[in-house]
Amino acid sequence: MDGQSTSRSFKILSGTSNQPLVDEIARHLGTEACKVTCSRFADGEIFVRIDENIRGADVFVVQSTNPPAENVLEMLLLIDAARRASAARVTAVLPYFGYARQDRKDQPRVAIGAKLIANMIEKAGADRVLGLDLHAHQLQGFFDVPVDHLYAAPVFTNYFRRKGLNNLCVVAPDVGSAKMARGFAKRLDATFAIVDKRRPKANVAEVVNVVGDVEGRDCLIPDDMIDTAGTVSEAARALKKLGANDIYVCATHALFSGPAVERLTNAPITEVIVTLTGIADISRVSVQLNSVTGISGLNSPLNVATSIGFLVGDVNNSRTVNASDISAVKTRSGQTTDASNYKYDLNASGSINASDIATVKTRSGSGL
Repeated sequence: MDGQSTSRSFKILSGTSNQPLVDEIARHLGTEACKVTCSRFADGEIFVRIDENIRGADVFVVQSTNPPAENVLEMLLLIDAARRASAARVTAVLPYFGYARQDRKDQPRVAIGAKLIANMIEKAGADRVLGLDLHAHQLQGFFDVPVDHLYAAPVFTNYFRRKGLNNLCVVAPDVGSAKMARGFAKRLDATFAIVDKRRPKANVAEVVNVVGDVEGRDCLIPDDMIDTAGTVSEAARALKKLGANDIYVCATHALFSGPAVERLTNAPITEVIVTLTGIADISRVSVQLNSVTGISGLNSPLNVATSIGFLVGDVNNSRTVNASDISAVKTRSGQTTDASNYKYDLNASGSINASDIATVKTRSGSGL
C-alpha cells in the first residue's frame, strides 16, 4: 500500500469536477476511487449512481463547488445517493469551496451564496466537511456539522524557503489577506507589507497604495485564489514601480478565468505557484501560457493530494488532527530543509513531494 493506511472501511468517490486530484488522493490512501456513473439525460439533467456496495462504509465525496453549477448538483446528488445506500458516515471534501466570496450581505438585495451552499450540503446528508484554504475562516461557522480546515501554506513556504530569495518581503494583496501573509512572513523570516486595494466592481481591482518597504527586495504575494488575476497583476506592477526585485505569486486555488492567463504573462511576475484544486483541464492553461509568451508552462502535476489524504485518513480512523489548521510541518529528522522528508504532523507517516506544487510561470523556463 502506498501512503497512509486506514482501518475502517471507507470509500472515495467524486463527480467530474477534478478527477485527477481524486485519483491522487485515492492512490495515496492505497486504494482506487469508488466506481460512479455520472451522466446526463438528453435535456441536461444530471444522473448519478454509485456502482459499488458502500453499506456501512465511511464515504468521502470529493468535489469542488466552483462553476459550472453542475459541480454543486453532482456533489449534492452523490451525498444523497450515499446516504440512501446506507453509508455509515458521509464527508464532503471540498478542495475548492465555490461561492465562498458571497459570505455577507454587502449590498442591498443580494444573496449570501456561501451560506446557501453550506445549507444544501448539510440538507443533502453530509455529516462532516473537509475544506482547503477557505476564502474566509468564518465560513466554518456557516456549517452546523464539524469542519476540518486544511491549509496549503506549509507546502508553499517550504518551496520558497528552498529558493533562498534575497531580502524577502511578503506582501498581502489586500486587507483580507493580511493575516495569511503575516503567517507566511513569520515562517519565511521575511518583512511584511500590504497593498491598499479597492474594488469598483466585481473582478476589478485598483491599487491605491502600498504600505511597507519593498525597494530592493524580492517580494512574495500569497493569496487563496487567482480568478481573473487582476489583484496580483496590479499589485505586482505597483511593487515594481516602488523598486522591488523579483516578484513571486502563490495561490491555492487557480481558477484562471477570463483574461487571467494574459494578465499573468504581461505582469512583472517571475513565478506563479498554484495547487491543483480549481483547474480541471491543466493542459489548456499550459498551452495558453506557451502560445502567448513561449515561456515554460506547467512543469509537473499540481496536487495537494498528500495533505488531503492525511486528513481523510485521520478522519476515517477518528484520530485527533494535531494543530487544527494543519499548518504544523515537521520532518522525520526534526529538520526543515528537504521537501522530500516533509510530512504533516497528523500521527501518520508520508511525504510532500515536489509534485504537490508546480511552477505555472517561470521566466527561466525551469520547473521543479
